[in-house]
Amino acid sequence: MRPTSTSDWDAADYARVGGFVPALGQAALDLLDPQPGEHILDVGCGDGSLTLKIKEAGADVVGIDNNLSMIAAAKAKGLDARLMDAADLKFAEAFDAVFSNATLHWVLDKERAARAIWFALKFKGRFAGEMGGEGNLAHLRESLDDVLVASGYGPPTYAANWYPSVEEFVAIYEAAGFKDIDARLIERPTPLEHGVAGWVTTFRKGWLDRAGVPQAERQAIADAVADRAGTQTADYVRLRFTMRKPN
Repeated sequence: MRPTSTSDWDAADYARVGGFVPALGQAALDLLDPQPGEHILDVGCGDGSLTLKIKEAGADVVGIDNNLSMIAAAKAKGLDARLMDAADLKFAEAFDAVFSNATLHWVLDKERAARAIWFALKFKGRFAGEMGGEGNLAHLRESLDDVLVASGYGPPTYAANWYPSVEEFVAIYEAAGFKDIDARLIERPTPLEHGVAGWVTTFRKGWLDRAGVPQAERQAIADAVADRAGTQTADYVRLRFTMRKPN
């Protein structure tokens, strides 16, 4: 059975190598525009870096993530963070708004996640955020799979991510009941401070797990990917969106 989510994180490693993710999430946060007194859900809060900004705006915010290490890091920031999967949200209360940054592309049960978010919102509530879109990391992902094959490891037989086109994304969320969906793809080449090798060992840890790469060989694989890619810039393509739950 395929998992509903394919991420696998260590909060300390993510903070060291992946700090650029929340740092570049301000554009998505601007779309949310959190207001004092609002009750907001952060889907895929990670270590809580952006969740904290929502709280500092005066909102009452709950963060959810399916990774214990990330939840612990978010709680250490004084946040209300709960272990929960994006496709299986369960709350007694409803939220004025939902936010998500760099999470939904890890959630393979996308239809269920869309419906779960719809049910979590109040009527007239809004959903804003950002995720990987069509073409995201195409060069780096191809480089990794080429190196895996050359090293004798077959890449996993199913995709690790959902990187939708605008049309596919809109269709999923319209089917869930959302209206006024504004979604667009944005190319965002991103320099990697810790290099492509650091990106491989952190952001593709789950991929290496499923490919059966032993820990002792992972750094060599990552270094080979960096050589093959020939760049220290990640070819990110983001899908940025807003929508609302109708009355």
